[in-house]
Amino acid sequence: MATLANSVIDRSMRTASAALLAAGAQTQVASLQGVEALFFYRLDSAEHARRRHAAAARLDRMTALETLLDLPVGITVPLGALDADQRRAVRALPAGCADRDRTSVTRHAVRPARVDLAVVRASGWRQGLRDAGRFAPFCRRAMLLTRRPSHLDEALAEADFYGIGIFLATGDGVEMVLEPAAYRPLRHTAAAWCFVEELYQLLR
Repeated sequence: MATLANSVIDRSMRTASAALLAAGAQTQVASLQGVEALFFYRLDSAEHARRRHAAAARLDRMTALETLLDLPVGITVPLGALDADQRRAVRALPAGCADRDRTSVTRHAVRPARVDLAVVRASGWRQGLRDAGRFAPFCRRAMLLTRRPSHLDEALAEADFYGIGIFLATGDGVEMVLEPAAYRPLRHTAAAWCFVEELYQLLR
């Protein structure tokens, strides 16, 4: 069990975390935020198909995402209702995320996937806290420890404080010893959307 990119770990993690996952969750190992993790995600099939049909360009620039968040989905907005900076930002939007002409803009793009859980692999729980903590603004988080901590109670208390789950690798699979806290964002942000877009680029 040397790496997260391992079919045995994938199956074991899926079994151990089944109660946390929505139906249809898929997995992808990726390095994001400078950390390799196993991501459980659900693809938005309608948005994925729309982008393919529109031959949409990459959508992972913060300025473009901030612009889109200021527009309602599927509702035509007169350009005259926007200020000069907003109109310039609309004109610079990547292809395929909105329809625009000389007088109006209609946003179509939404997040192409939803990330349910990110699991980092760690040899020690302090490293696990550090690495899993990088995903705090984006999704539910957990660590997979390759060996049982000598001070498990301390590890559980610290991880529970930060809402990070703990899984332990055992001889024949993976055991969840602490359930991660639910992810409840206070608001939708361009940074969180960008995180999903970066993962989405690895799925195509």
